[in-house]
Amino acid sequence: MITKDTKANVIADVKLHKTDVGSVQAQVAILTSSIRDLTIHIQANKQDIHSRRGLLGKVGKRKRLLKYLQDRDYEAYKALITKLGLRK
Repeated sequence: MITKDTKANVIADVKLHKTDVGSVQAQVAILTSSIRDLTIHIQANKQDIHSRRGLLGKVGKRKRLLKYLQDRDYEAYKALITKLGLRK
């Protein structure tokens, strides 16, 4: 579970303007943070099928948001994936 402080720090890194909390970049950054936390949990608890399903749902949502961003604004997409370290 992502805490309120962690979420605020993640949004602060990628926000587009002062009050930005819901842009595609912010959503992808929040999902990435949550995915990293869940990945650590899944590695420690291999039998936790329910968390694995939640992880796969978050990965799918992040993938759809990144595809949307790539289609709309390719430069912002490239900047975001390099900032978050998602792809090589």
